[in-house]
Amino acid sequence: MIGKTISHYRILEKLGQGGMGVVYKAEDTKLKRTVALKFLPQDLTRNPDAKTRFIQEAQAASALDHPNVCNIHEIAETEDDQIFIAMACYDGETLKNKIERGAMAAGEAIPIAIQVAEGLAKAHGRGIIHRDIKPANIMVTDEGVAKILDFGLAKLAGQARLTKTASTVGTVAYMSPEQVEGGEVDCRSDIWSLGVVLYEMVTGKLPFRGDYESAMLYSIMNDRPKLMSSLRGGIPRELERVVEKTLSKRLEERYQSMTDLLSDLKALSVRESDRLGAQGPAPGEEMEARRRKKSIAVLPFRSLSESKEDEYFSDGTTEDIITQLSKIGELRVISRTSIMRYKHSEKSIPEISRELGVDTILEGSVRRAGGRVRIAAQLLDGKTDEHMWAETYDRDINDIFAIQSDVAEKIAQALKAKLSPAEKERIERKPTESTEAYNYYLKGRFYWNKRRADDLKTAIEYFNQAIEIDPEYALAYAGLASAYVVLPDYAGLPPKEVMPKGKVAAAKALELDPTLGEAHAVLGAISENEWDWASAEIEYKRAIELNPSYPTAHQWYSQILIYFDRFDEALAEIKRALKLDPLSLILNSVLGNALYFGRRFEEAADQFRKTLELDSSFAHAHLYLGWVHVQLGQLEKAISEFEKARAIAGIGPYGLGGLGNAYGRAGKKSEAVKMLDELLRISTQGYSISYHIAVVYSGLGDKDKALEWLEKAYEERSTFVEEIGVDPVWDGLSPDPRFLALKRKMGLEK
Repeated sequence: MIGKTISHYRILEKLGQGGMGVVYKAEDTKLKRTVALKFLPQDLTRNPDAKTRFIQEAQAASALDHPNVCNIHEIAETEDDQIFIAMACYDGETLKNKIERGAMAAGEAIPIAIQVAEGLAKAHGRGIIHRDIKPANIMVTDEGVAKILDFGLAKLAGQARLTKTASTVGTVAYMSPEQVEGGEVDCRSDIWSLGVVLYEMVTGKLPFRGDYESAMLYSIMNDRPKLMSSLRGGIPRELERVVEKTLSKRLEERYQSMTDLLSDLKALSVRESDRLGAQGPAPGEEMEARRRKKSIAVLPFRSLSESKEDEYFSDGTTEDIITQLSKIGELRVISRTSIMRYKHSEKSIPEISRELGVDTILEGSVRRAGGRVRIAAQLLDGKTDEHMWAETYDRDINDIFAIQSDVAEKIAQALKAKLSPAEKERIERKPTESTEAYNYYLKGRFYWNKRRADDLKTAIEYFNQAIEIDPEYALAYAGLASAYVVLPDYAGLPPKEVMPKGKVAAAKALELDPTLGEAHAVLGAISENEWDWASAEIEYKRAIELNPSYPTAHQWYSQILIYFDRFDEALAEIKRALKLDPLSLILNSVLGNALYFGRRFEEAADQFRKTLELDSSFAHAHLYLGWVHVQLGQLEKAISEFEKARAIAGIGPYGLGGLGNAYGRAGKKSEAVKMLDELLRISTQGYSISYHIAVVYSGLGDKDKALEWLEKAYEERSTFVEEIGVDPVWDGLSPDPRFLALKRKMGLEK
């Protein structure tokens, strides 16, 4: 074969051989690139099952556009009917070769396992189970990127078996118990195999061993692996626990999804990095400077386009550059809501830098005309206002993603922030091939950020248009899910009506891209609304692991911590969010909420006033400041704040419950009844009002009616009813057995 040209591939050398194929290095004479050609052995060419598996490998792998899965270029046949796959050829070595040189340190093994888990999570999201994960099928490039090879034994979920023996194909040492038994396999079989690989990477030995195949099969089914720490010192106990869970023989005790395993691996990676950093040789001050995250704020890019309607495009460019920079682990990036407050500001760079607590500022402009876009960007030192980097891009609009990626990478270089190979690949990955779909996505984000009822509905229309053009656009599904999940709070719509739609959209987003923290956060909010608190916490933690710079995930997670009296944790979480988005009105107000629910009323009042100093027209802060005044017995002040909240929010139930409660407590029964009548009137327009009616009856001292309407709010899945365990407004009902029964139904009371 060496020297032959097959189709447009010139064979250069033989790379290796296995049971399902022979692999050659070749030159693609058309595109002038090096590729790997995998040929089905001639003795198997006429075997229908072998041929089907070989074709399935190409189909399975080519369906996965992921940086940790080997790229498949095409599948073809030679003139003599020999079938082959053309795929990417990487400079590097297999994980098998790395392990043969000796056991790896945990700090080296864990990042490789994370990358393999990310690739498999993508495969599992598409219903593809690899079934033959082993070191020989994992390539580690010279840049440290792990690539999963050989999907020849892959099985699509729900697909019929190829043959009876096809259920047990695989390499014995890495087989799961269910594979050994010839049973059905799912993603948990790949989890087992990855656990075996991780065990072998760190110890240099297999967890299940035998001198011959049947002995090894017996060991897999019956033996407990030796503790990793008994084979080699310095292995973190947390890593042992993770591997032990992957190798549980009972399926229900194993990790239930690759994303669950991935979440624990990433948390372990952070702890291991911190541990190694703490033990490093650098002196104290130098070490702190080295470990401290570099910080940056991206000011709103100015729109220089002739059309005022292009504002959404400049805002979207700003937000996407923030998103790209947030993928760099060594950077702390201020979130969008804080920087948008400087959109028309005349403040100096040093002033803005001090207010946001950042070292550097990126500013720029966008001009779009026809099919061209011109983006100018400059990086400035926050203290001195000195230029650190500048670039102007004058490109075709189709190059917008390349421009955003280049800006992020150039900033990382300018700030000397280390960019890992995996981070580089994530930054350079295009979210969609369609600029038209991207345009609709930007419009959806523009209106979503306004957080008003009509604007959210407009955002949903734009996200759906983006999806219609590109049904594989994961970010558009995530945006759609985010819009649905906030509709109950901002538009008063019944959660039962909109939450299921958000769940479908979020699940689709994660099927296309399991690494989207935003979609995991949405699933957390939906699990919360289903009273599934454990799942909500898992999803929020996963969202934070995947995107630590996403303040909304920290915010939503802090709220469920409050519901379970975990106030110290909740305050820490919301403060993390505020560090990322210090001028966010909702985050500042939610900090006030946490203090209010913790009965720290004076502190809460101060925090709400600070929020209103940022923007006196923020309804949420007026609403909860009103509730603080209620608890302090300052009912006239409470009524004033509730009226302000009501006037700002406009039509809908916002503020009506508080007003009715305060009127009732103040003895103004007729005024309280007017609030009940108004709530019942607007319920005919589709608003969810049961919780607010219960609040009014609580102020009137009618416990029976309050409990009756709380039950209705429970049936409606009102988002407000989640707070009943901690909101002081319900303190008068807390001893009532009916109230305790309601909390138990919601999982808020044991």
